[in-house]
Amino acid sequence: MSVGARERLLEGGRTNVVLAVLAVLAIVAPFVIGSFQTALLAEILMLAVFATAFNLLYGYTGLLSFGHAMFVATAAYVVAKVFRMVGPELGLGAFGGLEVLATLVVAILLGTLFTTLLAVGIGYLSVQLTEIYFAMITLSFSMAIYVIFNQDILQQLAEAAGLSGLAGLVETNGSDGLTISFNALGEIDLFGFTFQLVDITNFIAVYFVSLILFVLTMYAMWRVVNSPFGMTCKAIRENPGRAEALGIDVTRHSWKTFILSGGFSGVAGSMIAVIQSGALPNLAYWSFSAEPVIMTVIGGPTYFIGPVLGAFTFRYLRWTIDALGFGANWQFLFGTLLLVVVLFAQGGVAGALTRVRDRILGGGGEDSVPEADPTVESSD
Repeated sequence: MSVGARERLLEGGRTNVVLAVLAVLAIVAPFVIGSFQTALLAEILMLAVFATAFNLLYGYTGLLSFGHAMFVATAAYVVAKVFRMVGPELGLGAFGGLEVLATLVVAILLGTLFTTLLAVGIGYLSVQLTEIYFAMITLSFSMAIYVIFNQDILQQLAEAAGLSGLAGLVETNGSDGLTISFNALGEIDLFGFTFQLVDITNFIAVYFVSLILFVLTMYAMWRVVNSPFGMTCKAIRENPGRAEALGIDVTRHSWKTFILSGGFSGVAGSMIAVIQSGALPNLAYWSFSAEPVIMTVIGGPTYFIGPVLGAFTFRYLRWTIDALGFGANWQFLFGTLLLVVVLFAQGGVAGALTRVRDRILGGGGEDSVPEADPTVESSD
């Protein structure tokens, strides 16, 4: 066996051990930490999916979107509508106590479908532009959707057209948003064990649903970035002109990536609506679109695991600042940290951890750190 093959085998073994440890910790965590921390952890898992979906465009294709929050908001409103309108129609006991889970599955599927369709239309128009123009048009679309939700424009148009049935279907309740009352939908009866999907005193059920979605979507995105499609994305990121010269339709490929990114963002938005028990128009506001950008920069955009590390760092650091009583100045403190990361931590948290690992395994010398493309590390 060659030295390179032996090193890859050992590296794969270490990766499997790390994944096994993380899996055990993820399963045990909700039984050890309190309800608040469990809910926070569930939200972070979905933010990690959101940031990773955004990074399909930014870190792998080189397209910076300032409006990705529109997909989260759209999915959240679809889920809220499904729970408010479809859920009660199923009737308690219709599925032997599983009607809440049935409604959740339908809601997530519809939320993802609607955001994917939205990404098809908006993506087609957006990818016609590049660089800052692409960023600004995505921001414009996101703010337009925010106004639609915040001012309930679709309902007003439907009422003006005399379509009362459609008006109720597209109603967003303005700035108050849509709330979901899970207690009204009844309890879940799973093999004789009954529990609420969302219980303010016990978020274990919603956490495990979030964990399952996190694992499935992260695996799907990992397969995307490590496929020939993902390699093409990296080629476009590095040099769009050369990729075009090689016969790659850069615009069409970027459009496909935009659709995938929007669809996966919809998965995150669907579960965020469940965690927050509703949808608010602020989910489409520009400041929320900035969060995946910040999380990706902190974690490391050239590493697949970077946005996940960035999501955990971002949310837990903000929680720590609030817990220490500096919540009023958290933007200043966090901005200072972000500046330090950008200036001194090349590759973000993932890059720093990779360099520490390489120093330890390579004997700690400067010459022991390989100068490989960081995207190769992302497939580990």
